[in-house]
Amino acid sequence: MPQVDVLGHPATAEFVTHCGWNSTLEAITAGVPMLCWPLYAEQMGIGAELEGYKAPFIKAEEVEAKVRLLMESDEGRELKARVVGYEKQACAAMEDGDSSGAAFSRFLSDVENHMY
Repeated sequence: MPQVDVLGHPATAEFVTHCGWNSTLEAITAGVPMLCWPLYAEQMGIGAELEGYKAPFIKAEEVEAKVRLLMESDEGRELKARVVGYEKQACAAMEDGDSSGAAFSRFLSDVENHMY
């Protein structure tokens, strides 16, 4: 099953990710908080750091603790609210006539104009 479908499923409460660009954007647009490995999404305040991610292995207890943090704590609820805010912004940026579409159209036009 494609990752986008999994992230969009109502049963998906969080996402363990290496924080690549596509995975991060897919999680944001699905409104799903992230367990970050490594830690790039934490810089946006939408992920929880998995302690020991630089080590060869992360302990099961650490994963369990962070899953519980995201699902059961005030901090987890704050992360969820923050990522949902980004979700709304990301979805708005992709609507027809949106800023992302306009910027991409300008980019393509610039590329085409410089090719000849």
